[in-house]
Amino acid sequence: MRVEILGPPQVRDAQGRVTRIGGSRLRAVLVRLARDAGQPVSAEALYEAVWPEGDGPADPGHALHALASRLRRLLPEGAELSAAPGGYRLQLPDGAVDAHQFERLVREGQRALADGRHGAAAETLREALALWRGEPFGGMPGMTAAAARLEELRLSAVEDRIAAELPERGGELVAELRELTAAHPLRERAHALLMRALCADGRTAQALGVHEEIRRRLADELGTDPGADLHRAHQTALHTAGPPEPP
Repeated sequence: MRVEILGPPQVRDAQGRVTRIGGSRLRAVLVRLARDAGQPVSAEALYEAVWPEGDGPADPGHALHALASRLRRLLPEGAELSAAPGGYRLQLPDGAVDAHQFERLVREGQRALADGRHGAAAETLREALALWRGEPFGGMPGMTAAAARLEELRLSAVEDRIAAELPERGGELVAELRELTAAHPLRERAHALLMRALCADGRTAQALGVHEEIRRRLADELGTDPGADLHRAHQTALHTAGPPEPP
């Protein structure tokens, strides 16, 4: 069985059939328990996930018990929801939570990239990114901080995947990187990768233009100078002898 939380939360049984978990509060309990599957989750943490605005019932303990009982009846074989000291625990098979699999694959891909195994890194990171179906936890308000952490990891994985593909694909990645930098105009590494892709495609002047744009934006909006990634990309662009660009 499988619990998928990298998008609208859903549960699949061993045959891949989706088990419908109805109601936002019931899904919130599922998501919060699945995030820390195998570990006890305190009642307080569950309250915050289910009633993030603090507008819970007069007896939240009773309400939480009722939600846990409903969820237990809906979970497919292979999942075990039980009481734990101060809260509840959701026991799942190894690798059953897509977010956990994503984080494991990202770590593997990053190690491969650090070792210079670019092909293996790109393949592993593509596999990790393919697990995403939408906004983590379905955009539940009680999971905002955890969702932001996963989104940052996703962006880092995208950048790592591009870095792994850059030696072979070069200029083919320019369009994707332009979209990425437009969506994240202050993200330095994405801009550095765009500069490297442009240089690989012989468009050195454009790469230098990208550096000037991000340098000004960082100064105007954050009051900072470009960091190490941008500095290295800038030095590469300055020393790249590309063919003259058309007017």
